[in-house]
Amino acid sequence: MILTIVKYPEPVLSQPGEPVNEFNAELRKLVADMFETMYASQGIGLAAPQVGVSKRVTVVDLSMGKKPEDKLVLINPEIISSDGRLYEEEGCLSFPEIREKIVRAANVRIRAQDVTGKWFEMDGEDLLSRAFQHEIDHLDGILFITRMSALKRSLTLRKIRKMQADGEW
Repeated sequence: MILTIVKYPEPVLSQPGEPVNEFNAELRKLVADMFETMYASQGIGLAAPQVGVSKRVTVVDLSMGKKPEDKLVLINPEIISSDGRLYEEEGCLSFPEIREKIVRAANVRIRAQDVTGKWFEMDGEDLLSRAFQHEIDHLDGILFITRMSALKRSLTLRKIRKMQADGEW
C-alpha cells in the first residue's frame, strides 16, 4: 500500500523516532509499504517518520527497485564510524522540488537490525554513505535543511513559504 509522505514542517519529521522492540507482521507490513511508497515517489531512501510513523525504521535501495538484492532495511540503525568528506547535491521526499549541496562523510559504517531483529554491520561509500546518513538523520529528527549553510537554508525556507502561500506545498 502506498503511504502518504509528509512534508516539512510536519512535527513528526523533527522528532527522534522510537526504537523498535517488536519484530512482527506489523513491522514487515510497514517495511513493505515503505518500499512501495519510496518506489512510487522515485526515491532511494525513506524513513518511517516521513510516512508519519515515529519509529527507527528506514529503507534504502539505490537501484530504485531494479535490483531486488539492493534492497536494504535498517531498523534501529546507528553510524559507528565515518571518514572523508563529500559535498554533493541532495534531495528529500519530504521537501519536494528542493535540492541543495550538503556536506556528508564519504564513508560510513553502520550497525542496524533487520526485520527479524538480527544485528548486522555494513559499510557504505559515496551515494550509499549519503543515503545512510540522510535516513539516519531523519530517525534522529534532523532534517537536511539544517545541514545547509545559513544562507541556503534561509533561501530554501523562503521558497517553501512562497510555495505554501501559493498552495503548491
